[in-house]
Amino acid sequence: MDEKLTKANMIENLHNKLGIARSDIHEIIDELFEEIKDGLKENKVIELRGFGTFEVRTRKGREKARNPKTGEVVAVESHGVAIFRPGKELKDAVWNLK
Repeated sequence: MDEKLTKANMIENLHNKLGIARSDIHEIIDELFEEIKDGLKENKVIELRGFGTFEVRTRKGREKARNPKTGEVVAVESHGVAIFRPGKELKDAVWNLK
């Protein structure tokens, strides 16, 4: 597996590129993620052109599902799941990675 890019790494990279205080960058990133979460909670589609789209889809419930840990049969209600669809520019950027 390749190396991870964490939020701390992104903050450091942006600090080095832009010269903005790390605390300000941290606050901006946290607020951006909160905006995305709040939009998804309100069942809105979040479109970031050139990057991708976040949205909520409903996964149908099932009467017979298994708890993978215990093997117990349980019922699962319909529920929302957050999905991400990459935009064309992101798809093109990573297309030839192996």
